Amino acid sequence: MSSNANTPTKTTKSISSKKSKILEEETYCIIRIRGAHGMNRKILHTLHLLNLHRVNSATLVKTTPSVRGMIQKIKDYVAYGPISSDMIKKLLEKRALLEGNKPLTDHYVRTNTVYKSISDLANAIHKGKITLKEINGLKPIFRLHPPIGGYPGSIKKPVGAGGSLGKVGDKINLYLRKMI
Repeated sequence: MSSNANTPTKTTKSISSKKSKILEEETYCIIRIRGAHGMNRKILHTLHLLNLHRVNSATLVKTTPSVRGMIQKIKDYVAYGPISSDMIKKLLEKRALLEGNKPLTDHYVRTNTVYKSISDLANAIHKGKITLKEINGLKPIFRLHPPIGGYPGSIKKPVGAGGSLGKVGDKINLYLRKMI
């Protein structure tokens, strides 16, 4: 009889943990730092699923459980972390491209989305209301320059070991500022 009493407790714990995970969804920026030479095919495929085909390219994703699993798989080749809305605005203004390699403009945002400007669109992306793929004609990646002054640390080591790979936290905004 005691085993029946324990099962509902375990169920409620798992439900509450699922609810807390849902609330933790943020907008992350993922920057590909390392190339493909000698890379496992599964990791390369995961990078392609996230549209990270080249070094120094970035994308914005909403951290769902499936995306977290993908990030865990590619953590040795990318830097990732939560991005600020100001940095999203700068990325959209300077690096967002439409089909035909044309820059994103306020006029395009006004005519093709429900938002009035690029800054409104950046706030909506930051809050998770819309993703890059939902905007018609917008390429879901940002092609960046190599960072001015280089990466802080080795590109072959994780952040904890003095490198720049893996979860970098708020430093992702610093990386992007150096690469825009």
